[in-house]
Amino acid sequence: MQLRSIDDIRVGQWQMLAAMVLSGTIGWFVLQSNQPVFNIVFFRCLIGTVCLALYIGWRGLWRPWPFTGRSLLLCLAGGVALVGNWVLLFHAYRYSSIGMATVVYQAQPFLLYGMAILWLGETASRNKLVALMLAFSGLVLIVAPVLTLDRANWHWWLGTALALGAAALYALATFITKRLPAGIPPHLIACLQVGIGIPLLWPLVQSVALARASTATWGFLFVLGGVHTCLMYILMYSAFRRLPSHLIGTLGFIYPLVAVLVDFVAYGHALLAMQWLGMALVLLANAWMNGWLGVWRKQRLSVTRP
Repeated sequence: MQLRSIDDIRVGQWQMLAAMVLSGTIGWFVLQSNQPVFNIVFFRCLIGTVCLALYIGWRGLWRPWPFTGRSLLLCLAGGVALVGNWVLLFHAYRYSSIGMATVVYQAQPFLLYGMAILWLGETASRNKLVALMLAFSGLVLIVAPVLTLDRANWHWWLGTALALGAAALYALATFITKRLPAGIPPHLIACLQVGIGIPLLWPLVQSVALARASTATWGFLFVLGGVHTCLMYILMYSAFRRLPSHLIGTLGFIYPLVAVLVDFVAYGHALLAMQWLGMALVLLANAWMNGWLGVWRKQRLSVTRP
């Protein structure tokens, strides 16, 4: 078992907390930018790639080059899925709401597990199948109020579908990235995967909307690229090195809670009691499937004094 110092764990907790709070505020910056989604994702990729590349250069991680031809193609394929996930999720914010889209987006771990069963032949354990059923029940409760909406509110349905599509693409990006050889610096993987969005989205950028962009709009775009992409990745990967997996999972629950709070404070969108119950079931299922409940019950955290 890896021994970690108390100071290391505390630093990691603050880093992960900061990263998750930043994740929860992404939707607000997306909507406040008042730009087409393709423009937003393009500049997130462009600014994020430049900032990550500078950080990687400062850390001296460009050399030696760790990729083979196959691993590079695999990495870029994961990047295509990652960028596509942003496109769908940012559209979902606009068609439904930040909170609704984010909560539905929490289906991604279960989709990833399904991919492992289908494509890697992983055996479906009883506990994980129960967790999947619990998560599905939670999603039904979250989406159920949408069933009462009339046809004029079809965009809520579309937002929910887009959020599920985004979750599937993120799960695919994670699945592909996990196939990469161990030892490749994660910041380098992130830089290349974010960077693939630049040539992909360049033809889709709407220059007319950019010409009307205000100073505030450019500020939102730079924050999304520099803070919500570069800084957030740096914080997360640094926290991953310092924290045991059950603490990473626990702090990860902050992301949807912050998103729901931001949506309520900024736009007055509140989840119904049924949807709060659904979100609780999804988070509980996530914890169960990843073994965090067992860790909380049985495992004591081992630390060493520095």
